[in-house]
Amino acid sequence: MNFRKIRRALALALVLALCIPRLLLYRLRGPLTLERRALWGHATGKQMMAAMGIRAKVCGKLPQHGLLVSNHLSYLDILIYDSIVPCFFVSKAEISHWPFFGWMSKAGGTVYVERSGRASVHGVMQQMAERLKLPIMVLLFPEGTSTDGSRILPFRSRLFTPAIEADVPVTAASIRYIADDGAPERELCWFGDAGFLPHLLKTLGQPGFTAAVSFGEMKKYYDRRSAASAAQADVEALRLRSSEIWWTR
Repeated sequence: MNFRKIRRALALALVLALCIPRLLLYRLRGPLTLERRALWGHATGKQMMAAMGIRAKVCGKLPQHGLLVSNHLSYLDILIYDSIVPCFFVSKAEISHWPFFGWMSKAGGTVYVERSGRASVHGVMQQMAERLKLPIMVLLFPEGTSTDGSRILPFRSRLFTPAIEADVPVTAASIRYIADDGAPERELCWFGDAGFLPHLLKTLGQPGFTAAVSFGEMKKYYDRRSAASAAQADVEALRLRSSEIWWTR
């Protein structure tokens, strides 16, 4: 294990240890509302990014409310977006069982989706509707899983429904990883059957990388299928644009 990996692991452990008393301080200042949870996650995300040597480069205007939809490359996307703008995340239920990180996601107000069950989806949509009333973004990864970045999987439309029913805007966003040492993007992604801990240790040992995040325009839709189709096209266009921008640097 190289020195960089050890240093970042210790820095990350310190951030995670300090995030607990910080949450307690939020609670001492008043009720631990969903908004306070999101702000706690935002502050913690920024510190975790610094500890892990990850930088975020933002293109486009930051949305302030509504539904944010993005392609998905790894669990790091949650950390990266949370460091940029306070968010509530819609994530697979398995994350809630991860050691410590599961507790953090719960504390931040994450909405969990079970892999099957109509009743679960209905409950998720109710929770999303509750959060969409607040001036905090709700972030959804409509592909349903993370990929190696080679293509964007078809967007699932079901969870666009709460935004349409609440008449709130949907904003497309794309994320791209650019390694400092020129390694291919897929080397930084977490997908398939890759283990969480090996990937985390590998990330900590990287020279560093930039997450290029591009935000599109806020749009309103009136049908979930057309919303999913249009949002996917926007995300693909944003990914292509970010590739062209970084290629010319």
